[in-house]
Amino acid sequence: MKGKWVFMKELQEKTPKELVSTRKKLKLELYSLNMKNAVRGLKKTSDISKIRRDIARINTVLKSKLKDKTWQ
Repeated sequence: MKGKWVFMKELQEKTPKELVSTRKKLKLELYSLNMKNAVRGLKKTSDISKIRRDIARINTVLKSKLKDKTWQ
């Protein structure tokens, strides 16, 4: 698994469109994990919190890019 800093570096290199699509994929995955957890079919419940953190990191980078307009 990638480290937090490597993941953030990759996010900062992406465009806002790519960030939004990545966030959408992660939200779908989070929904799927939550459903599996609800029916007790999820073995690694720590994945839920990891994905939530990744979504928060994407939101942070996206907000800073839109504020600073560094992606143009």
